[in-house]
Amino acid sequence: MIDDKDTYKTILAPVEAILLKEKKSKFIGYAYPISKEEEIKPIIELLRKEYPTANHVCYAWQLGVERVSYRANDDGEPNNSAGMPIYGQIQAFDITNVLVAVVRIFGGTKLGVGGLISTYKESAKLTLEEAKVTSKILTTPLILNFDYDKMNVVMRLIKKHQLDIVEQKMEINCTIKLAVKKSDLEQVSKKFTPLKGIEVLTPEI
Repeated sequence: MIDDKDTYKTILAPVEAILLKEKKSKFIGYAYPISKEEEIKPIIELLRKEYPTANHVCYAWQLGVERVSYRANDDGEPNNSAGMPIYGQIQAFDITNVLVAVVRIFGGTKLGVGGLISTYKESAKLTLEEAKVTSKILTTPLILNFDYDKMNVVMRLIKKHQLDIVEQKMEINCTIKLAVKKSDLEQVSKKFTPLKGIEVLTPEI
């Protein structure tokens, strides 16, 4: 059974080129699922290349579930008039591991700070409304170190409790890395710790 605390919401696939026009300015929304901060800069650079006449490429992102990190970037728009309204929609949709960017091509009429805030917010909202939101299971790693002669015992327990193997090294000294639901970590660890010759490690995520 999966508990709410074992899951988080993110988007399944990128959403691209959602157009919103406001006083002749074009606001073009994008959303991407991401798993690490290093993915963000190349995406923003690609958008700048795709829209060489764009005045601003504003964005916000959030990563993590228990330890959340985020950033909002106004890219030259007045302070907090673009990045934070975009980030507010990430929060409103209750999603994480996501980047939302809005490209603005200026149409000649200034919107004012209030107009910018509402338009960037609306652009991010329209973009995320097009996204397929999915729930993912929150797991933590559990590492088992043991000698090869313990292989049958270990694999029998893994099969019995339907545990997911994400990495394995089968030599004289074996290592198996499991992905375990966070709420089950202590319970699963206790199935292996009493066994002689099996080292159980639960590293930080």
